[in-house]
Amino acid sequence: MCKKLGLLFLVLALVAGSLVGCGKSTDTGGDSGDSSDVIKIGVFEPMTGANAAGGEMTVEGIKLANETRGEVLGKKVELVIVDNKSDKVEAANAVSRLIEKDKVVAIIGSYGSSLSMAAGDIVKKAEVPAVGCSPTNPLVTLNNDYYFRVCFIDPFQGTVMAKYAVNELGAKTAAIIQDVTQDYSIGLSKYFIDAFKELTGDEDSIVEISSYNTGDQDFSAQLTNVKGKNPDVIFAPGNYGESALLIRQARDLGIDVPILGGDTWESPEFLTIGGDAVEGAVFSTHFTAESPVTDVSDVFLKQYKEKFNKDANAFAALGYDAYMVILDAIERANSTDPKIIRDKIAETENFVGATGNITLDENGDAVKSAVINKVENGKFVYLTTVEP
Repeated sequence: MCKKLGLLFLVLALVAGSLVGCGKSTDTGGDSGDSSDVIKIGVFEPMTGANAAGGEMTVEGIKLANETRGEVLGKKVELVIVDNKSDKVEAANAVSRLIEKDKVVAIIGSYGSSLSMAAGDIVKKAEVPAVGCSPTNPLVTLNNDYYFRVCFIDPFQGTVMAKYAVNELGAKTAAIIQDVTQDYSIGLSKYFIDAFKELTGDEDSIVEISSYNTGDQDFSAQLTNVKGKNPDVIFAPGNYGESALLIRQARDLGIDVPILGGDTWESPEFLTIGGDAVEGAVFSTHFTAESPVTDVSDVFLKQYKEKFNKDANAFAALGYDAYMVILDAIERANSTDPKIIRDKIAETENFVGATGNITLDENGDAVKSAVINKVENGKFVYLTTVEP
């Protein structure tokens, strides 16, 4: 009996020891600290949902950057890509997973200001730096030492388009059609309105402000209101899908004034959904393949063309730059400690990227020029570059 009991205790001890070992392995399997041969960078972008095309284009640039420079500090850089599904709650969940489960040292994302803002408090509390590619609302980085971006912001973008409307089109009145469920659309509309009133010197120069929600398909009520006010120009920043439908319906109603928008319009889907109706549409964006701005631009454009068999777009270029800025910071930090990486990102100055020279200001925002494109013959055609 004693022998049997002794054997039983021995077996139980061995089982308990193996269970402890399994628990330890599960807890540390995602660790990417200095002891690991892999450095993990998280990516949360909309791969499905209303913003999927923008997210996919951005991820193409990020993956290309990772292929171009896949090591830093003698370690392999691994991308952990999570779909935020174009949803604020999913965006917050995605970032939490990247930090808590995958143990990333830095995060890239997201296309869509609202999605980035949903992650803001999470990265700040966890003290893991995030670099946005194209979220342009000022609130993304405001009062958040752990959020940065490689794109310009809406006060500049709104002013650029207001100046185009007044100076190039001779507009004296404008109507606004905005998506009230998108912080991007609301914010950009506000800055356009402020600049347009100042440029025209007329507080009554905005003759109509109409609103809709993401996912809407029928804009007849808003467009009827706008048509009755007879504006010289319409400013309608929003997702590429809704915007293309809105423009089609505007033309069907006989509204023939110029329609302007923001950087979200730069998507092939905007052209396919809008068809002939979006001919002449003008929008601001961050980059154009027609006017490379640095030596890195030329390299990026060549690599992108070879890999994807198409010309690069602004979102791919911004994704590329966000990744490269993070790797540059890791190299200068000589560390995988997220806090130290954060400090080095904040010190980024005159970094030569695909979209231009990147210097981050005190808010973590890039001081960048803006590009204005126009739809001609079913393609995006470069018009001009506007300096800050």
